[in-house]
Amino acid sequence: MQGTPFLAEWAPGELCGSMLRLFIYGAFIRLTRGKDVKEDQTRRRRPRSDGRKNRERLLETARTAFGSGEIDIPLDEIARRTGVWIGTLYRHFANRDALIEAVYRDELNRLAAAATRLAETHAPVEALRAWLNLFVDYIATKQVIAPALNSLIGGTDAIYADSRTVLTAAIGGLVTRAIESGDIRPDIEPVDLLCALGGVSNYATGPGWEPRAKRLVDVLIAGSRPEG
Repeated sequence: MQGTPFLAEWAPGELCGSMLRLFIYGAFIRLTRGKDVKEDQTRRRRPRSDGRKNRERLLETARTAFGSGEIDIPLDEIARRTGVWIGTLYRHFANRDALIEAVYRDELNRLAAAATRLAETHAPVEALRAWLNLFVDYIATKQVIAPALNSLIGGTDAIYADSRTVLTAAIGGLVTRAIESGDIRPDIEPVDLLCALGGVSNYATGPGWEPRAKRLVDVLIAGSRPEG
């Protein structure tokens, strides 16, 4: 038996009236509620935006404290200096370990992002030089929080493995550009430059080591130049 088309189940008046009500009231609802929906979406976005800003501010406070040697600073003091409640801190970082790891990963992500930014704004060899100087700053941060990182529950193998991957990829693009421009020799490996500067971390304890490390950057760049 042939099936009855869907529209045939509706009487013409009922169909017309139902569709008319749908179009009129549906459009009316959309028109009258559009402003309210936008305002509601804005209200929902604002807490998320504020949350991101608070997280960034907490990381900046912790980074500054750790960088000045306050590695054992209480979490409530970090919250106080940031100007937020301690509950806000715990909303973003479950415990001290989480905050320390977040500071380290944030520094790592900044360094990776800097490689892209420098490649877009500097000549190839100068982008590489500038990034290596930033790498020295990264070593300084890592040295300060290394004792805390090493005490993290679960260890640091995954964290350091991630850092090697991120750093190698970041410097790799800069080295490739410098080779292609003829500014450095094609036999230069990115990991060689990282290892050379990484070795400085063994002496990153006394005053004045950072300027010396940054002078080493100039030595590495000069030594990487093509012969002749």
